[in-house]
Amino acid sequence: MHVKIPRVPLVATLVAVAAAAALLAAPAPVRAPATAGIVRATATGQTETGRAPQTPTAPGQTTPPTAPPPTPTASSGQEPTAAPSGTVPGATPVGTRPPVVDHGPRTGNKVALTFDADMTDAMRYQLRSGAVRSYANLKIIDLLERERVPATFFLTGKWVEQYPDVTRRLAANPRFELANHTYGHLAFTPDCYGLPRIAEREMTADVARTFDVVAAYGGRQTRYFRFPGLCHDRKALTALAPLGVTVVDGDVVSGDPFAKSWRPVVRASLDGVRPGSVIVLHVTEANAPMTDEALPHILAGLAERGLEPAPLSEVLGVG
Repeated sequence: MHVKIPRVPLVATLVAVAAAAALLAAPAPVRAPATAGIVRATATGQTETGRAPQTPTAPGQTTPPTAPPPTPTASSGQEPTAAPSGTVPGATPVGTRPPVVDHGPRTGNKVALTFDADMTDAMRYQLRSGAVRSYANLKIIDLLERERVPATFFLTGKWVEQYPDVTRRLAANPRFELANHTYGHLAFTPDCYGLPRIAEREMTADVARTFDVVAAYGGRQTRYFRFPGLCHDRKALTALAPLGVTVVDGDVVSGDPFAKSWRPVVRASLDGVRPGSVIVLHVTEANAPMTDEALPHILAGLAERGLEPAPLSEVLGVG
């Protein structure tokens, strides 16, 4: 379903911004009650292990779709993109610090395969220079489509702009959900795996811009957001309060970036997997060259354990 992201009125935005400022002095969010089926991660920062700054991979591209409306910046005086009303997965009340989830309820047999699509300026340079062929691993998408496996893709805005045809393909698949992974994969905290850092005043507009870029492609839109490197703190979470999102970390980190063999990726993906798990993988080919080889073994291992991939919204119990 093509979900358009409406803009909030100016008054509502001012209220949201005021609420966000108040949150800076508030304590970090507590864990959700067990009955909610969603566990909140701590808001103190780096929860991902062994993830290095990433480099892209991508096949040939064509003209992107009609550009979305200009994205507001911190100094533009325009309101940022707010969460749409209705039943968009991941949408939360505007003006409140977003929840941070690691996994869904530990019941049933569903798990979420999530794929990050990173793209930085350095990765773009690697593509232009010919040092890297592609940051879009089509073998992964081919396999998911062939086996009819649901998945959720956390897209950076620059990756979408680099690979519009691949993004259209993802959006056209009813088993795939689209989520937000920032515009240019900049770090939202200090010391986040060597990633360049975004200015605090630019955080809200960066994420809002990415929602606009992704929304232009339709498909199964969400208000899920993942920080680069899974690095976040109170300031980063507060910056997202005007946008009405849910932050998704993950409880199973595959370690696929820059892996030299598929076997460690498979072990990391299966050793700790449980019902409700959110598995973090990458679709960036050159930066995660073993993921397409690991994926068939991961799918087989999940089946042996009686676990079944499902869209993230279903695993989190909201769809």
